[in-house]
Amino acid sequence: MQPLSKEALAQLFTEARSHHAWLNQPVSGETLHTLYDITKWGPTSMNGAPMRIVFVTSHAEKEKLYPTLRGSNAEQVKHAPVTAIIAHDEAFYEALPRLFPSYDARSLFTTDKALADITAFRNGTLQGAYLMIAARALGLDIGPISGFDNAHVDEIFFKGTTWKSNFLCNLGYGNASKLYPRGPRLGFEEVCKII
Repeated sequence: MQPLSKEALAQLFTEARSHHAWLNQPVSGETLHTLYDITKWGPTSMNGAPMRIVFVTSHAEKEKLYPTLRGSNAEQVKHAPVTAIIAHDEAFYEALPRLFPSYDARSLFTTDKALADITAFRNGTLQGAYLMIAARALGLDIGPISGFDNAHVDEIFFKGTTWKSNFLCNLGYGNASKLYPRGPRLGFEEVCKII
């Protein structure tokens, strides 16, 4: 495998920004299908793939989200072409016989709820990060949101299921003229050790 170009790394990381304002430009269903089809190849424990996604695009469905949001997040969701509810399936292990047929991994989780819950959350979060990078790779901008009431979102969108919300992510084409100055990042020496 060859390293990506500086231009590709800039698009994915070094020059990419989290957007809070959006251009009035729709994101097609075909693009959302492509986004998932790329995202699904990211690695997860035992190929469990616990992430679940609801792509909220309609005005009526977005209105259900507004009461769950904190601060300026409602305005951001209102104007974003798509708001993805990134969730995980607490019963992800039911698909393991198909996704990971090497041995009976399902029984590891059916007998240990704590292990199942943390595995679903951790790997669903990983997949949410893959989705954001894949979105940037497709030329979309992203705006992840954690300022919302998870229990309220779960009641509205996932009642009667084993799905649990993790975070929201607006998707579309960001309005670069509304970006805030970029925040600093911590240096290598502050957060890393080589031992």
